[in-house]
Amino acid sequence: MTLSEIRAAVGGSLVDGADPGALVTGAVVVDSRTVAPGDLFVAVPGDHVDGHEYATSARQRGAVAALVTRSVGEPAVLVDDTVAALARLAHAVAARIPHARVVGVTGSAGKTGTKDLLAQLLPALGPTIAPPHSYNNELGLPLTVLTADDDTACLVLEMGAKGIGHIRDLCAIAPPHVGVVLNVGTAHLGMFGSRDAIAQAKGELVEALPPAGVAVLNADDERVLAMAGRTRARVVRFAVDAADAEVRAVDVRLDESASPSFTLLTSVGEAPVRLRLRGAHQVPNALAAAAVAVELGIGVTDVAKLLGEAGQRSPHRMEVLERADGVTVVNDAYNANPVSAAAALEALRQLAGGRRRLAVLGEMLELGDSAAAEHERLGRVAAQSGVDVVVAVGEGARPVVVGAESVAGWPGRARYVTDGASAEELLADELRGGDVVLFKSSRDAGLRWVGDRVAGVERTQA
Repeated sequence: MTLSEIRAAVGGSLVDGADPGALVTGAVVVDSRTVAPGDLFVAVPGDHVDGHEYATSARQRGAVAALVTRSVGEPAVLVDDTVAALARLAHAVAARIPHARVVGVTGSAGKTGTKDLLAQLLPALGPTIAPPHSYNNELGLPLTVLTADDDTACLVLEMGAKGIGHIRDLCAIAPPHVGVVLNVGTAHLGMFGSRDAIAQAKGELVEALPPAGVAVLNADDERVLAMAGRTRARVVRFAVDAADAEVRAVDVRLDESASPSFTLLTSVGEAPVRLRLRGAHQVPNALAAAAVAVELGIGVTDVAKLLGEAGQRSPHRMEVLERADGVTVVNDAYNANPVSAAAALEALRQLAGGRRRLAVLGEMLELGDSAAAEHERLGRVAAQSGVDVVVAVGEGARPVVVGAESVAGWPGRARYVTDGASAEELLADELRGGDVVLFKSSRDAGLRWVGDRVAGVERTQA
């Protein structure tokens, strides 16, 4: 798009010598360090860093112009709000590719895993765009849309919410044709106040679907199933337990590596599936992805084959790493809530078999007044599942120790440490060959980086 076209799309004005005919041939980026020639740099003001301060650096790296709210002395498109303008620009790009099938995915847990599966199934229909990592907010979603082009056949969008109206606004950027709701849990309970409020927010996705669209709903979650009454679209249900769902998994089994296998049942046929992913909690994600793929025209046999070939795409999500000394590290610390933490502990049990188990549990954030009780309950779940050593990291996770030690007859041990560095020191003395250690916490608790260091993996922290 030319700067003139971009100006019109965002409702801004060209300033500081911006050439109306200058062509943006690269990406739209918000991090000046990643700018390449031909890009458009969006100056986003943050809590600690203001992107406007890096507009000159972006220009030196080859940015055609910047999207700004004030003059920066470099060619720019001036707007009142760069985040809102980013959304308008993405909407304009989405409107240019009406043939692309837009799939929205939301839920309290499993969004990224399901998105990653769809990214590996839907290329059977043509070029597919899906977000890297968890690009599911007012910045990440439009940036994902802005990577689509005329060749894009499928556009998969992950949608998170921290308030009522958030998903509605995300849907307005690139209106979805298919909407997937995985579950309604207790993630962000502190922000919403109740699970019913969370359900109200998640259901905004199916409300945005057109009459010709498809709502893919988890029939094993009563709050999700109730969303069928909130959409004009046709409803397709998936389930492990509900026998009347259109897409089901039966005969679910786990092998010695905790990878599930099952028979995929659909209204148009069935096929055996053997996943490479770890944990029984991956089955509903696979069913949701399968339901979308079948609805969009991929045959059941092909769906089963593609599910079996799908691998781990996003780091720190049930990522299993083997050390040379025989220690197995399960790094699932990108995010956490009571449901996903319990699922991770169950996956740890399945994966470890008879080996010694350690669970390093950090704080689950945004739980509000229920935080202490939920962390104490998590400690009980860990002990009841047979974890040998429970390590609670950080003040918010301290009740985990109380919960674990309250389980009568538990032969294990619970330890509390103040931070990740202390956890590393403890593990250096504690771990021995054959052990399996799980790291689980919310993203901002930072345990994913501790897990990386314990596993001997080097990654750039971001």
